[in-house]
Amino acid sequence: MSIVTNRSPFANEPFVDFKLEENRIAMEKAIAKAKEALNAEYPLHIGAEKIYTEAKIQSRNPGNLDEVVGYVSKANRELAEKAMQAALAAFETWKKVPAADRAEYLFKAAKRLRERKHEFSATMILESGKNYAEADADTAEAIDFLEYYAREMIRLSRINEAQPLTAVAGEDNKLRYIPLGVGIVIPPWNFPLAICVGMTSAAVVSGNTVVLKPASTTPVIAHMFVELMEEIGLPPGVINYLPGSGAEVGDYLTGHPRTRFVSFTGSKEVGLHISRLAAETAPGQIWIKRLVAEMGGKDGIVVDETADLDAAAQAIVASAFGFQGQKCSAGSRAFIVEAVYDQVVEKVAALTKRLAIGLPEENYAAGPVIDETSFRRILDYIEIGKSEGRLLVGGGKAEGNGYYIQPTVFADVDGKARIMQEEIFGPVLAIGKAKDWREAIALYNDTEFGLTGSFFSRDEARIEEALDTMHCGNLYVNRKCTGALVGAHPFGGFNMSGTDSKAGGHDYLLQFTQAKALSVKK
Repeated sequence: MSIVTNRSPFANEPFVDFKLEENRIAMEKAIAKAKEALNAEYPLHIGAEKIYTEAKIQSRNPGNLDEVVGYVSKANRELAEKAMQAALAAFETWKKVPAADRAEYLFKAAKRLRERKHEFSATMILESGKNYAEADADTAEAIDFLEYYAREMIRLSRINEAQPLTAVAGEDNKLRYIPLGVGIVIPPWNFPLAICVGMTSAAVVSGNTVVLKPASTTPVIAHMFVELMEEIGLPPGVINYLPGSGAEVGDYLTGHPRTRFVSFTGSKEVGLHISRLAAETAPGQIWIKRLVAEMGGKDGIVVDETADLDAAAQAIVASAFGFQGQKCSAGSRAFIVEAVYDQVVEKVAALTKRLAIGLPEENYAAGPVIDETSFRRILDYIEIGKSEGRLLVGGGKAEGNGYYIQPTVFADVDGKARIMQEEIFGPVLAIGKAKDWREAIALYNDTEFGLTGSFFSRDEARIEEALDTMHCGNLYVNRKCTGALVGAHPFGGFNMSGTDSKAGGHDYLLQFTQAKALSVKK
């Protein structure tokens, strides 16, 4: 393999402008091509084997329930053990591959994904219900993770040269970052390509091998990624693709004595369950398992009376309803000071009413939620909200052959209300009133989560205080609280939002490595 280590500095992948007709037409063609693959069957990938099972996971288009995106083979515990053994065997050779060589696989994958960008985005549109811009941003972020983590691995491999240890006469001292072993990667359905690629590529480029258990609602896009990695020559067994039940396959692998780490993104409840399982020491286990977890949020935006109210309202709506509010960073709460409360509420309501609902493949602003379980849970929360606040917009189902819910806004909601405290993960926004900006920040902080937040103000002293006192892993000023960019906004939260993993930042790969100090007497 030809190794190029003198790469240009990292830069984020540009987003596609779908206002341009040629880009819109290109995406429409990609969607039509993706539809040709509807109802296809997909195997497990264990080592060099492709295994079709009788049991299948049916991936259905949430925007058009008549369409099955694919039938994906479903693993059991026996196959999970087979995948673990394949990963263990591959680790013995993969861990010896030089860091620059491992990074080169990611560079090649990024190049190939960039060439096939619309193809991957089109599949996401069908499988996850994203519109053009949301799907394109997901694919761009996947490219970013590949490019960024490849460079980070090269940087870590040279860190002793950049940060020499304290000199000791007569000794040669070095610090080397080495891989952990076999990891279980459990990505979410809401960023089915970006987070799947980011979690997996970070572990692999660090020298680990993985068993990838994709989300059961979006396994086809994960399979496309695994196929791409095989196409660029990644050795068999480095990534093992193992869709299956969380209760059967996920729990088994999490508790396995040879599992060295678990990388998880998903709900608080599942994350805490994984944390408990991983903390137990299985017979024959000789290490403490490492957990990298991102577990969601109840994020919010604070607006004071000095703010640009139009910009604040636009940010509130974008943060609350982008991808139907199905983001761990979604701004599902807003706290407005009473001096401008009515004005902001009116602007938010007006903007929300403009959101057109329809098929993602036709690029509507608002699409479906992911599945029937989410659909019913969100509608239940909306009913709860009707007794906890003043319904301004939405409030129920929307038309369409899928899981469509009206973007819903409640005003005058108390900070202790359930729709203010519990993660809904859907198109529901709760707005509360504060007497002043400090009370608004206190209301924002009154949550068990701590992922993202936003503060709108023109007062520099207030901004400085908000930067210190708003307790979250990613805080933004005068912009929306979604849309973290790799390299610019290392992503991860406090409290029940997880382990503050800081994905897309300089600290992230350290979680998949261990530092070995080497001292040689001269």
